[in-house]
Amino acid sequence: MPTAANLLSIMPFPDIDPIAISIGPLAVHWYGLAYVAGILLGWLYARQIAGNHALWPGNASPITKAQIDDFIVWAAIGIVLGGRIGYILFYDLPAVIEDPLRAIEIWNGGMSFHGGTIGTTIAMILFARKNSIPIWSLFDIVATVVPIGLFFGRIANFVNGELWGRLTDVPWAVVFPTGGPFARHPSQLYEAGLEGIVLLLFLALVVYAFRALKSPGLVTGLFVCGYALSRIFVEFFREPDQQLGYLLDTNWLTMGMVLSFPMILLGIWAMARARRQAALQH
Repeated sequence: MPTAANLLSIMPFPDIDPIAISIGPLAVHWYGLAYVAGILLGWLYARQIAGNHALWPGNASPITKAQIDDFIVWAAIGIVLGGRIGYILFYDLPAVIEDPLRAIEIWNGGMSFHGGTIGTTIAMILFARKNSIPIWSLFDIVATVVPIGLFFGRIANFVNGELWGRLTDVPWAVVFPTGGPFARHPSQLYEAGLEGIVLLLFLALVVYAFRALKSPGLVTGLFVCGYALSRIFVEFFREPDQQLGYLLDTNWLTMGMVLSFPMILLGIWAMARARRQAALQH
C-alpha cells in the first residue's frame, strides 16, 4: 500500500464530470455516450467490411450494407437488455429482489459484458434467420467490431470512477474518489487497452492480412478466446464486486473469471469447427 511519502508519484484522477451534457432536467452521461460511440463506429466499420467482397468466401459478401444498417437496431437492443439483465442475474440479484426498481437504475452497477454478449447473440440469431444470412458470417463481422464498444465502455468506467482495481503502489496508480484514500490499479484502462485496442488490431490483422472471414466462425472463436483471456488477466488487478467478493474462499477467484473460463472452451470449439468446415470444402 502506498504511503504519504510516495503519493506524489501517483497518477491523479481526472476531474471529469460523469455528466457530459446537462440541459434542464435532461442529463446525458459519458457512459451513455460511450455506448452510442461504440455502436455507431462499430456500425461504420461493419459496413466497410461487408462492402469488401475480397474478404469473404467466394469473393462475395453474404451480408449487404443495407442489412448492416437494419441490424444496428437489433444489436443495440440486445446489448442494452442483455447487458442489464446479465448484470442483475450475475452480480446483483439479491439487491434487485429486495428493491425491484433497482433493475432500471443502470448507474447502480451498470452492464455486464457477458450478459450483453448473450443478448447480442440472440439478436444475431433472430436477425440472421429473418434475413437468410449465414449465421457464422454475421457472428464474425460483429466479433470484428465489438472491441470498439469495449474500448469506449471501459474508458467510461474510468471517467465514472467505477470498477477500479486492487490496491497497489505502482507509479501509475490512481486514487479514485469512490475507492477510499487508497491508490489502486486503473484496471479500466488495462481492459480498454487489451479488450479494446489490442483485440481490435489483432482481429483486423487476421481479417485483412490472413482473410480469416473466408473460414466462417474463425474470427468469432478468436474474439471469444481473446476477450476471455484478456478479462481473466485483468481480473488479477481488478477489485472484485463488493457484493460478491472473491469466490470459493480464495483471494483471487472472481465472478468475471468464472464467466470467462467457459468462453475459452467455446472459442476453441468455434475455431476448430471453422477449420473443420474449411477442410471439408477443400
